[in-house]
Amino acid sequence: MLIRPHDAGSDEVEWRAFVTEQGFGHFVVAGQGPVPVVVPTQFGLLTDEVVFHLAKPNPVFAALAVTPTAVLSIAGDWAYIPGAWKAIAGEDASLGVPTTYYGAVQITGTVSVVDEPEEIAAILRLQLGELEPDGGLQDPMVHLNRFKAIRGIRMEIADVRAKFKYGGNADAEHRAAAAERLRQRGSPGDLAAAKRVPRD
Repeated sequence: MLIRPHDAGSDEVEWRAFVTEQGFGHFVVAGQGPVPVVVPTQFGLLTDEVVFHLAKPNPVFAALAVTPTAVLSIAGDWAYIPGAWKAIAGEDASLGVPTTYYGAVQITGTVSVVDEPEEIAAILRLQLGELEPDGGLQDPMVHLNRFKAIRGIRMEIADVRAKFKYGGNADAEHRAAAAERLRQRGSPGDLAAAKRVPRD
């Protein structure tokens, strides 16, 4: 992922908030074949690791047996910016260059596969605690007989690359104009993107 200086994440607080808000990404493992295995999944973010569970037949486990290093790729809060939106104060709208605003975080780490029932239950408790904090569900261990169909994943965080491409290369006036047009258009992702446009 190319990250230009004006698109780089500011700090750990920023990327962690973004990853937590999105809560869904693509888990990528090279394996040994010509094409990496890519698994869309929800996940839980802890201080120094990412955890989730997958069905046992998932081909990612064979890939992990070959290459225990993986990438979790998270992208979101994206919005298309028409070229004309780049024009303000009498500038020629036909000369505007369109772009896309988006946030993206790529977490790399070494993966441990979890098969011990209590460890799987701990992962499920974490995920349920984030997704259904008031769901009134019983502890996952009541479904112990179903654990044979799933495996847990623990990925120790080794590296994080964060990109927040929201017009950081433009001046404040042009960024403000794009943000206002996003709020007016109101398409999916527009309001979230507008909130991320730098104000200074």
